[in-house]
Amino acid sequence: MRKIITLIILLTVTLGFAQTKNIDSLTVELAFQKTDTSKIKTSIKLVKELYNHKEYNLALKYVLEADKLASKLNYTPGQSQTAYLKALIYNKKEDYINAINHFSEAKILFKSLQDTLAIARVNNQVGLIEISRGYYKQGFAHTLSAIQELEKRNLETELKETYQGLAKAYSDKKIYDKAIEYNLKRLKIEELQADKNAIIEVNKNLAALYSVEKEHRKAIDYYERILLFNHTDTDSLRSVILPKLGFEYLQFREFDKAGAYLSEGIKLNRELNNIPELIETLNTSGELNFKKSKSKLAEKQLLEAFSLLKRYENKTEELKNYRLLKSIDSTQRDYQRAFMWQNKFHTLRDSLQRAELQFATNQNQIQILENFDTIQEISNENMNRASKTDVVMFNDNQDRIDKLQIINYILLAGFAILSTFLVVVYLNRDKRIKYTYELEAKTKKIELQNEAILEQTAHLEHINHVKDRLFSIVSHDLKDSLTSINGFIDLLKDGSLTRQEFDRLIPELSENANSATLLLFNLLNWSKSQMESLEPNASLFDIREVVLDKIKLVEHKLIDKQIELIDNTLRDFVYADYSMVEIIIQNLLTNAVKFSKPGDSITISNHINNGNTIISIEDTGVGISKENIKKLFHGNTFTTKGTKNEKGTGLGLSICKELVDLNHGKIWVESVENAGSTFYIELPKEKKVVAPELSLG
Repeated sequence: MRKIITLIILLTVTLGFAQTKNIDSLTVELAFQKTDTSKIKTSIKLVKELYNHKEYNLALKYVLEADKLASKLNYTPGQSQTAYLKALIYNKKEDYINAINHFSEAKILFKSLQDTLAIARVNNQVGLIEISRGYYKQGFAHTLSAIQELEKRNLETELKETYQGLAKAYSDKKIYDKAIEYNLKRLKIEELQADKNAIIEVNKNLAALYSVEKEHRKAIDYYERILLFNHTDTDSLRSVILPKLGFEYLQFREFDKAGAYLSEGIKLNRELNNIPELIETLNTSGELNFKKSKSKLAEKQLLEAFSLLKRYENKTEELKNYRLLKSIDSTQRDYQRAFMWQNKFHTLRDSLQRAELQFATNQNQIQILENFDTIQEISNENMNRASKTDVVMFNDNQDRIDKLQIINYILLAGFAILSTFLVVVYLNRDKRIKYTYELEAKTKKIELQNEAILEQTAHLEHINHVKDRLFSIVSHDLKDSLTSINGFIDLLKDGSLTRQEFDRLIPELSENANSATLLLFNLLNWSKSQMESLEPNASLFDIREVVLDKIKLVEHKLIDKQIELIDNTLRDFVYADYSMVEIIIQNLLTNAVKFSKPGDSITISNHINNGNTIISIEDTGVGISKENIKKLFHGNTFTTKGTKNEKGTGLGLSICKELVDLNHGKIWVESVENAGSTFYIELPKEKKVVAPELSLG
């Protein structure tokens, strides 16, 4: 153990020695050098090393000494370099006034040396400082004037910093296409340098920008790229990305994918106690469930988010929360509460808009004053420190500075007038708001009632559509079966049938009765699911019992059509709603018989896979075309006649899909036209642990 500790100490000392070796070497070299330009060059090297090691105070000490010597020797290259380094150091120390001051000094000196690259670097740094302080106009002007020179020389390190600053500035200014452009440029460099954290950051920026631009597929692409990274803190990263992916899929109404991401997001953010991300996830999950007409569940999630927002401020999510709660209460006809949420929404939105306006006004005022102070400082300090050979150059610039001062005085006066005008307008606006408040409140209440009426109208139209579909099916398919049965009964009453005719018609009558029964069975379940009142009552039962019961129902059809049924099912328990599974098996088995020809066979099997049970119903019948396979399991139903012209409603497989989903299972099909089909149902063997917020029931 002692040897290991000794080894760690030695490694630490060695590493520290390697890091400071250059600094120590340059310090020693500097101490023995003559007081000439070579000493200035060595000092500049030392300052750069100290700057790279973030020793800013020590770096500033050496650069000031080098600057004095350069001024004394009238060594312009040294003066320009020391001015530039001072500016960089002051920038790191967040002393922006001194930083801009020395950048301006360095720029004048670089111009005298005709050093275009150095001038571009100065402009770039000044631009990035201005952008970081919110002064976008000056920042864009400086940085964009430098970027061409940096790109021409392919200076990757400086370019990625520039692209980052420009991308943020354009994003803040809501110029999203330019923000995307510079993020993409930065991403290329970060990928070349293989900086994983930076690549993740840029991908997040791009995804967010594409989301704002409503290019949700691109947003999904960039968010899903992030999930592929093997990050040191994967859970923390996923907790941020999952709710955003849920939101993006929600925009396409892909509820299953959105629900999966949001369910995992809620679970993960609860585990990590990541409240800001949990708020976002709950809000989006509430919106998902509201769109799925699960108002109670949506309300529960949104109220939880509302309680969290009292402790963790997030104005954007707070606005979203109020808007969704208002919509839910409007739908539930609780207009009083809806009106309360509406008021909260408008109050918060108005306060944010006022704060934004006030911030913009203050920024303009500060900017004018700071520009004036900066000009004064540049003028005073540069003139005091300039060498004799620089005096003429500074005098030439003094005239321009004087003109700028006059312009700034004019701007200050104009700003004072504008501020007075804005205050008067604001006061008048406040009076008008008070005067019209009651009228606006009544108008909002009427709007809420109108929204509720529109939502109720849409719901009624949906129910009416379901009713029309039911009547259509009843009037055709169900009527045909019942008419046939009634005709048979009439013949019996009239005594028009002989014993032989009676025996011959019995199978057909049985077929019509079974057809009508199955049809009515499917109609009732389909209409019930369309009204969204279907709820599973899961229990543990043997799947083989269901299969055996349903085989008995189709035995006469198997004999009539000369089809062989092979039962390979084994005793196996599943956790699901017994009645629903009966409906699923009966529909699939009836379909297999319907589309099989004399001499065909039907095989029923089951096996266990990944803790679930998979039941397969395979037939060697007519199969399904690729075009029709795409139509299966969807709400838009379609039907084809069986091998003996058996009719159907096209509802069976839609019902199967809905019932399987309700029981947390899966259903799919494999088929080859003219060779047969195999339908698979996967059901859980035990109770599924599903986040209650996104229960698909």
